[in-house]
Amino acid sequence: MFRLHKTLAAGLSFPFDFGFIPGTKGEDGDPIDAMVISEFNSFPGCVMDCRIIGCLKAEQSKNDKTIRNDRYLAVPEQTIVFENTLSIEDLTPTLLLEIETFLSTYMQLEGKEFMLLGKLNAEEAGYMLQDKMIASNKKLINS
Repeated sequence: MFRLHKTLAAGLSFPFDFGFIPGTKGEDGDPIDAMVISEFNSFPGCVMDCRIIGCLKAEQSKNDKTIRNDRYLAVPEQTIVFENTLSIEDLTPTLLLEIETFLSTYMQLEGKEFMLLGKLNAEEAGYMLQDKMIASNKKLINS
């Protein structure tokens, strides 16, 4: 079973599958977000082996509280269309703009502000994710 956490505003749909990286925890208390860029749609509960191709470093604010809430971008290991996509630089500028616009609109309709701080390539995102996973595990152990 899956519990419905929230729904999107009318007229919006995720451009790609949106999930999380197991064993992690972001500043918002949720697992770290990942958008899986693929030629197919998966299903709730689907676990995919993916490779991180980059990260949209971001902050979100609501009610004068600002937190980091980065969005990692990944492609599935089982892909034909994106098999040569190894880093965020391999995505078209138009596709990146569409993803950024979706995230900004999605957050705005939830009463939050989405602020893009920068983009990381695959290597930079991998290092940052590794640091966050280590920090997440330390928090889980100390809890």
